[in-house]
Amino acid sequence: MKEIQISILKGLTEKELEEIRQSGYIRTASYKKETLILQTGQIVSELGIVLSGSVNIENIDLWGNKNILSYIPEGHVFAETYALCQVPMMVDVLAGENCRILFLNINRLMDSENQEHSWYQKLSFHLLQVSLHKNLALSSRIFCTSSKSVRGRVMTYLSSEAVKSGSMEITIPFNRQQMADYLNLERSALSKELGRMRNDGILEFRKNLFLLHKLQA
Repeated sequence: MKEIQISILKGLTEKELEEIRQSGYIRTASYKKETLILQTGQIVSELGIVLSGSVNIENIDLWGNKNILSYIPEGHVFAETYALCQVPMMVDVLAGENCRILFLNINRLMDSENQEHSWYQKLSFHLLQVSLHKNLALSSRIFCTSSKSVRGRVMTYLSSEAVKSGSMEITIPFNRQQMADYLNLERSALSKELGRMRNDGILEFRKNLFLLHKLQA
């Protein structure tokens, strides 16, 4: 049987997915770029899986300052912790581009009455994996924003992206404002520093494409 190869559903057969669908635990929805999908204060029972496009996890404080906490690409999961813990969301989820989302009612799926189903253990295992990867992603952002200098934050972020891609030429998932929000910087400060880094021979860039150069010892 064909297996579903997206994140938390990896390893489920078409028959198992159909069981979930027939039980009413699954639905899909489409959103246009920058549409609010989930908002701060909302209590949710569903986690989301990005089938196409991408979403951004954002936080806006009482004074209107916005931070992009994470980028969720195709095949990845969001809102699973809030759905499982049933606590009000502390973040907003927005469509980073036109996207299609598959929602799973994880509270109903993980109810003890479903333990007899073959998909129950698979979902439980993948939920644990998702949680661990989210912890790594959060740690990575903390690492990127720990430097006090603009250059330090930019170099840490671009270096980590280069390591993940295995290449000195990388395409980041953010435009310039989103990159500034992710690194907790002013856009003007980021743009000026990128210009200085280009002049210093550290990198070249065009929009969200970056070519990094190793510095001479």
